Amino acid sequence: MEHITLLIGIVIVTALVFDFTNGFHDTANAMATTISTGALRPKTAVAMSAVLNLVGAFLSVEVAKTISGGIIDESAGIRPEVIFAGLVGAIVWNLLTWLAGLPSSSSHALFGGLIGATLVSVGTGGVHGGAVVMKVLIPAVAAPIVAGLAATAATRLTYRLTRHRDEADTAKGYRAGQIASAALVSLAHGTNDAQKTMGVITLALITGGVVAPHADPPLWVIASAGMAIALGTYLGGWRIIRTMGKGITDIQPPQGFAAQTGAAATILASSHLGFALSTTQVCSGAVMGSGLGRKGGVVRWSTAGRMVLAWGLTLPAAGLVAAGAAFLAKQGSWGVAAVAVLGLGVCGAIWAASRRKPIDHTNVNDGPAAEPVGVVTAALQTVSPPPAGSMTEPATEPDVSDAPAPAAAADAPPAPPAARKKTAAAR
Repeated sequence: MEHITLLIGIVIVTALVFDFTNGFHDTANAMATTISTGALRPKTAVAMSAVLNLVGAFLSVEVAKTISGGIIDESAGIRPEVIFAGLVGAIVWNLLTWLAGLPSSSSHALFGGLIGATLVSVGTGGVHGGAVVMKVLIPAVAAPIVAGLAATAATRLTYRLTRHRDEADTAKGYRAGQIASAALVSLAHGTNDAQKTMGVITLALITGGVVAPHADPPLWVIASAGMAIALGTYLGGWRIIRTMGKGITDIQPPQGFAAQTGAAATILASSHLGFALSTTQVCSGAVMGSGLGRKGGVVRWSTAGRMVLAWGLTLPAAGLVAAGAAFLAKQGSWGVAAVAVLGLGVCGAIWAASRRKPIDHTNVNDGPAAEPVGVVTAALQTVSPPPAGSMTEPATEPDVSDAPAPAAAADAPPAPPAARKKTAAAR
């Protein structure tokens, strides 16, 4: 086996940078609902999520195998500079969507980047189209729908089971359940998303002749990928946490518990099957499902629409950026250097733009203004009014005994003389 060259070392570092951005981009998946309902303090929540992401990275390597030997054909002439270009495309798109506060898919950004760079470098022969359809595109469509339906059913069930219980007692129990389910989502995220970076690094090592084809990720690759995603998670992607926790729907503890439990079950099942799905899409779908599951709940469809649009753009947009980077990188060492400089410049500009209106743990729960009631929202409110005993404050009828006399009685014109005479006679 060859020693790690400078270019492979650059690819490994770039992959870990992507893993870091994946961590803070996807922190919202596990902790947005827990933070928005007040079940955990923001810094405590992200610290717990970071530790569990690190633990989850050691639990499975099935998704890493899908990346390193499933989507891209490492025997088709893929070189380390191609992987480098794909990672640059994924990082740029991750940061752009983070700046916009959109919970787009880091996984699809990575897939799009690798596919775009491979198509420019070696053509269609370097991409396993069947694997892309079966293990990327179909799960991308099915997973948020499955998670959303599960969260909708779970939310309705939880409200039905507790409709005669005291609100304060059930809120405490559901907050405890939220903490447990958020921990499960963080663990599941580590088993799925950290492995994607492991797969990319392993692919780079295979293309450089450092490890044998179809090899499992070495232990140092697993540990470094786990630590990078844990560090990114701890720093917290506060912009996306605000969107997930406040921008989609107003989440209450029962909804948060139902959404996180459904999302965790979906992610863990996909990790076991080797499906490299988007945890962002799963968790977003679960949050929307929890909003639909509560009677009187409102989903902010304008925010949801922007999210779905970002999901659809992620693969092609990251692929286009990576394709341009791959074209430059093919020119030789100066091309690789140019890609690195341009990538750093774009990332620096995005970070500078984010400082104009910073969002951190101190203002993450200052949600956006309420969305105007549109046709869909009004229809849902008409069909599903808030139930009695729900988490919302019940309306109270005014006490008519203390109400002042109507103004019309005080200002009424005097009775005519004939009427006064009849009244006096009656007396």
